[in-house]
Amino acid sequence: MARYALHRAQRAAGLARRALGEAAVPAGPFLPPSLPRPAPALPPGHAARVLGAAAAAPSPPQDWHGPFPATAHALALDLFGPGDVRPVWERSRLAALPLLAQAARLDPAGPHRARMEALLADWVARNPPWRGPNWACGQEAALRVLHLGLALALLDADRDRTAMPGGLRALIALHARRIAATAAYAEAQDNNHPVSEAAGLFAAGLLLGDPAMSRRGGARLAATVARLVAPCGAFAQPSPGYHRLLLDTLAVAEWLRRRHGAPEFPAPFAGRARAAALWLRRVMEPTTGALPRIGHCDDSALADLSLLGPADARGSIARALRLFVPDEAADEADPGCAWLDLAASGRGGQGAATAARHAPARWRSEGWLGLSCAGAHALLRTGHPLRFRPGHADLLHLELRDGALTLLRDGGTGAYNPPPEHAWWHAHLTGTAAHNTLAFDGEDQMPRAGRFLFARWPRTEALPDGAGYTDHRGRSHARTLAAEGRTWRIEDRVAGVFREIVVRWRLAPGDWTLLPDGVRGPLAQLSAQADAPLQAALVQGWESPAYGVVRPAPVLELRARAPVSRIVTVLRLP
Repeated sequence: MARYALHRAQRAAGLARRALGEAAVPAGPFLPPSLPRPAPALPPGHAARVLGAAAAAPSPPQDWHGPFPATAHALALDLFGPGDVRPVWERSRLAALPLLAQAARLDPAGPHRARMEALLADWVARNPPWRGPNWACGQEAALRVLHLGLALALLDADRDRTAMPGGLRALIALHARRIAATAAYAEAQDNNHPVSEAAGLFAAGLLLGDPAMSRRGGARLAATVARLVAPCGAFAQPSPGYHRLLLDTLAVAEWLRRRHGAPEFPAPFAGRARAAALWLRRVMEPTTGALPRIGHCDDSALADLSLLGPADARGSIARALRLFVPDEAADEADPGCAWLDLAASGRGGQGAATAARHAPARWRSEGWLGLSCAGAHALLRTGHPLRFRPGHADLLHLELRDGALTLLRDGGTGAYNPPPEHAWWHAHLTGTAAHNTLAFDGEDQMPRAGRFLFARWPRTEALPDGAGYTDHRGRSHARTLAAEGRTWRIEDRVAGVFREIVVRWRLAPGDWTLLPDGVRGPLAQLSAQADAPLQAALVQGWESPAYGVVRPAPVLELRARAPVSRIVTVLRLP
């Protein structure tokens, strides 16, 4: 909060705008000369996929601004009134640059390099320094630098700095200035902002041949990782989707560091990156690469060289393992790793699927508890210890996956700033009612203090088989899990002053039949009992399977009035 107050004071005093100063629009050409370099050996069919994706990649002129004014000063923009800025920022991350660089390696005589130059020239011309939405966020500038650095490296055009065009150097330097201008804001976020911005500054220093800048960026990156990634690998932002972006950022930064022969990042970077990679592998579904959609999830996927898309994290995991956990890396081919010349260790390491089968039946990390039994895997959002701000009121939310099917699921994100006709998306999907947990008197677990902020965080505690919390009104909820074979038992205990409680189970789409004490269907049967009269209802809820998409979803509601102290839900899998 102190850093955010500092940021607001700097903005009010005009210091951030003065730090940016005046800047000319860089002039092309932007791409350095490079010799044709053959593509690596790739899995069957991947080369055709790359060329097909490159053919479909955007070409100029592009709509880089959406509903936001292109000429207004970036630091004076209203980023919520005109619409959702997230899709605008995604386009300007320039993820097409590494893709076109891959295509140029596969097809040196093709138009791909020329298209890279044209795309960069169009972006620069339509986004003059400090004007429009694409200069409004330091993190977005950092992600552009990382994609640009990766594209140059794929072309083998990043090491000879004497051949780097002046326009490219000016463009990278502008991005470094933008990152530095609002550092206090990034450090106040306790999420991917400070990680990405430090990595972007580090990459800019490497590309510019500025050792002081790369040292500053590397030191900031290591310090940020030490603060935000726990020794167990859990990330400050309780979101597997954003954990993936964290891991992608660390992997690209580490790969660029090795490529340029820069000093190692200070401790505990290597150990925390290793732990973060193993944590994400633990919660990923190994056959599809799906991640739990718990917490904020905007489907970001940095440097997706495997072309698996935002819904499949297997390429991200494979890359991170080969960089940070080589003794655990899979031997099977991953195209993204091939592009980066990241060979398998040859030590017989376990792949993600094998590791998942051999994972411990029960594990705990900061904020989470996992339990596996007979092919089913549960993930409990314990929130303990609650050191960083929650983005969702989702304490004690339970997600349960049976094989590749997520049977009990989170509501997802919807959109950060949905259109007016769907204005309810964000408040609903971040609230307690959109999660598999218990609600007192129809209220969120915490009062809202802003679009992305909750206040009066509950006091949390770890229990041997679960977790619990006590809210600011003195009401407590404790949840424990047990599994035997294909039968799961979830016990919820409550105390305090309240009128009514509701336990919600958000179900996978299917043919569900309401029973007096629960539901039955081909996928499972849920039945519940309580120490007070219990009403079961099968209602329509909502879920977001992808950013910007919301669809109906079946929800089992178990409702009981005070005095009630205990509800037990039994889940039987076929």
